[in-house]
Amino acid sequence: MISTIASFINAAIIQGIPLLYGATGEIITEKSGNLNLGIPGIMYIGGISGIVGGYIYEYYTPEPVAALCILIPLLSSLLASALMALIYSFLTITLRANQNVTGLALTTFGVGVGNFLGGSLQSFFGKSGSISLLTTGNYFKTALPFADDLGDFGKVFFSYGFLAYLAVIIAIAAGFILNKTRVGLNLRAVGESPATADAAGINVTRYKYVATCVGGAVAGLGGLYFVMDYIAGAWTNDGFGDRGWLAIAIVIFALWKPNLAIPCSFIFGGLYIICTYIPGLSSAAKELIKMLPYLVTIVVLIVISARKRRENQPPAHLGLPYFREER
Repeated sequence: MISTIASFINAAIIQGIPLLYGATGEIITEKSGNLNLGIPGIMYIGGISGIVGGYIYEYYTPEPVAALCILIPLLSSLLASALMALIYSFLTITLRANQNVTGLALTTFGVGVGNFLGGSLQSFFGKSGSISLLTTGNYFKTALPFADDLGDFGKVFFSYGFLAYLAVIIAIAAGFILNKTRVGLNLRAVGESPATADAAGINVTRYKYVATCVGGAVAGLGGLYFVMDYIAGAWTNDGFGDRGWLAIAIVIFALWKPNLAIPCSFIFGGLYIICTYIPGLSSAAKELIKMLPYLVTIVVLIVISARKRRENQPPAHLGLPYFREER
């Protein structure tokens, strides 16, 4: 029984890590007042960019070096994801395009680019078949060496690759910066009332650009984790499923707090796979259970809307364009 529980918690955490990256990135973005519905597409881009970087390095290097096998996909993912967020920023902040439409367009674009490159990358190098970066994937999946010696305790807490621990560290750091530093205070001011922040001498445009690009880069790491750690350096078209949208749902469930996003992501990860631990379920029942994260999010949204506590509400200027001339 204990082993089964430990196995379930382990699987829930593994499922929750990409959600945590996406949720943390979106929280950082939304704190600036930008609603980026392109997070699912950015996660796709983060994943495929890491695959492309790792594939090119392995292809041209007879004896890959461990550090570069990790560093090249990591930088490729960060840069490509930040670029996607920069495109979103330029369209919505500088050109004042509709944020919802722009985000959805980026999601469609990101999924399309990911599937195209994932399906044709091998053919660019005169090969056929699916992508499999076993060497790079193994480096990303390497767990702490003493995990196996600690039994179920080690399985629950120490059996993950470095990206899993990095996700938690980034979420904690984001929470600290947002709540305990002047930069975080300025960023929250921009999201709540950009006109007031502007009048106080805060560069609203700069904060929006930086927060959105940093948030996009963080979200892209969720895609990198999925392809390099979860499926060990492989790519499957449309393999992400609805994880990007779940990450956005977690933002609401976590009340726009990065620290709270950590347990929320693991809860959502558990809800996502709990149907595989319940014997005798029909296919229809499994699909209904997979709806639980979204149903829970709706309930939470109703509750926080009814209670109207300011600290649990989204940024007041979320999703709205800012025209300096109107302040």
